[in-house]
Amino acid sequence: GDAPADVTYPSGGTCSYVATGDRTDGRFGLYRWTFGEEESGPDPHFHRTISEQFYVLSGEVRLYDGSGWVTAGPGDFLYVPEGGVHGFRGSGGASMLLMFAPGGPREDYFETLARGQEMDDDERARFMATHDTHWL
Repeated sequence: GDAPADVTYPSGGTCSYVATGDRTDGRFGLYRWTFGEEESGPDPHFHRTISEQFYVLSGEVRLYDGSGWVTAGPGDFLYVPEGGVHGFRGSGGASMLLMFAPGGPREDYFETLARGQEMDDDERARFMATHDTHWL
């Protein structure tokens, strides 16, 4: 449980790889997401080919469930089917599990964003399309 996080964001948030797609025969990817002190998280978006699941472990996480923002606490679960609009926000060290199915390679997505890599509009559009992430 006390292994260092795999990714640390400028916000102070972290992402730990619990089970990546290459360890689950591509069936799912499971990640532990811990927010930094300041609020952070992505705006509403969707994935065409992957479902995403959220399970709150500690603190409060605001989840966009396709129609509005809801506040979730420990033990709350949200399933987002392929094409379902979702987003999340949290702060204060709140943590949750994120699961993607099937387990495509999300690690490059997390790592590239954490590096704060400069991208022009075309590069960013290609990067998001490669990672099946579509913004509203």
